[in-house]
Amino acid sequence: MQILILLHILATVVWVGGMFFAHQCLRPVVLAQLEPPQRLRLWNGVFGRFFPWVWLSVVLLIGTGQALVSIMGGMAAVAYPIHLMVAIGYLMTVIFAFIYFVPYARLSQAVAAQDWPAGGQALNRIRQLVMTNLILGLSNVALVFILPAFM
Repeated sequence: MQILILLHILATVVWVGGMFFAHQCLRPVVLAQLEPPQRLRLWNGVFGRFFPWVWLSVVLLIGTGQALVSIMGGMAAVAYPIHLMVAIGYLMTVIFAFIYFVPYARLSQAVAAQDWPAGGQALNRIRQLVMTNLILGLSNVALVFILPAFM
């Protein structure tokens, strides 16, 4: 069980921590220092390196989460905050899959075609959705500390 919890926490740190760094630290510097063509190329490259880690995190979070819930007796046996955590996790996964398959694909196509306005639109959509997922992810982390009150 400890290994499952460790993998679950590590996957959370990679995904949520990566979103926090990208949105709150990297983005303002990139915006201030790079022109749109360089900015869009950089983000396309950053996402190209980060998103495979997010996919791995998603697989680990779902797998370890389901295993942990099973060990605790299934969804009928776990506290309400765990139900909320699971729902938030699946919502985050759907949002990430949308980011990956729609605006990120558009960003990659726009960068390849040097269509900077289309790339800017795609990047702005990614920014909005990452912020949504960051809020959801931080909320899920907060639920870990609320959970003991329900047990």
